Formats: sequence, structure tokens, C-alpha cells
Amino acid sequence: MTRSALLRYGLAVLRSRGDDVGFRRRIGALALAAERAGLTPTEQERLDVIGSRLVSREWPDRDLRITAVDAETGEFRVLDRTSGVPLLQAVAASCAVPGVYPPVTIDGRRHVDGGMRSAANADLADGYDRVVVLAPIPRGIGPLASVDARVTGMVARVAVVSPDNASRRAIGRNVLDPAARAGSARAGRAQTAGTAAEVTEVWQG
Repeated sequence: MTRSALLRYGLAVLRSRGDDVGFRRRIGALALAAERAGLTPTEQERLDVIGSRLVSREWPDRDLRITAVDAETGEFRVLDRTSGVPLLQAVAASCAVPGVYPPVTIDGRRHVDGGMRSAANADLADGYDRVVVLAPIPRGIGPLASVDARVTGMVARVAVVSPDNASRRAIGRNVLDPAARAGSARAGRAQTAGTAAEVTEVWQG
């Protein structure tokens, strides 16, 4: 992500204190402007990349929920196999980081990353007895709710797995840098030795 994009993010955060929907609208406007300026791939190019990485383009039978945000209204959407939205578009929208990747068209409207509502949207698991949250970015910024804020009050047994110090160093400052993938994967694998017991305790009780 470029410095100018980060600056625009920061300005959106400062202008949206206490107004999470307003923040999402501003970030959506940033995403649309970046696309118009040619600063992102085209929507079709991005769909082609995501499609090449999916094992299947069919929704699984199990409950899978994918989040997105309407770039114009800031509306938060939860997509599943009953939504009538192709899995490819749902996944691409959930990965549409504003200013980096283009918004994705769903039902005639443009959508961006559901992470613009919360660091992990972990509250969608509320009501379940056991919850394991994998949160690469657990902290919230400005109107973005942190993982801790989303799981507070859950009656379930909860385990939150987020990068330790070694993993954060491997990831680096740019979480979207492809060059950091291998090192991040190795660090994450090494971290599992310390998190396996916690996850097992929550999952098996």
C-alpha cells in the first residue's frame, strides 16, 4: 500500500471518530477513486486471480459466511450460500482492500473488504459454544472494532490466535507484501507449538 493511500486511510479515521458507517463510506469512496485513477487492477483481472486460487467455485454445504461492505453506503453484508451471490464474487469482495484492489460488483453494487467493519468480525460467531478466532490483525484502528471488543461478552469458550512477536517481524509493516509470504508461513508454523494447547482446550473442552 502506498504512503498516499495510508494517509487517506488516516484522514478517514480521524474524520470518522464514533461514526463507523461514515468511516466505511469514506473508505469506500477512497477505493472507488483509486480504481478510477487506475491505481488498482481491473475488477476482471482481480476476479481472474481469485478464481485461479479457489479450489471450487461452489459454496460448500457447511455454514460459510463471507463479509463485505457496500462502497457507497457503508452497509455491512454477510454473504452465504443462500445469498444468491457466486462464491467467486463473495471471496473477491471480502479481499478487496480499498486503494489496493478494486471494489467488486455484487447485485449491481460495488463492495469492498468486510474487514473495514471490524478486524475480524468475530461477533458473527456469537451463539456458538466454541469459537476459535484466527486474527492476523487483531487490533482495531479508529472506528474498526478490535477482536477483543468483538468477543467480549460471548458466552462461548473463545481462543484468539494472532501473530506473536516473531510472526509480526516476519510479516513486516506491509501485510500485503508477497515477498513476506514464505517467512510469515514459517513463523506461523513455529508459533503453533505455543497455541495448540489453548486451541485444543477451547475446541475439545
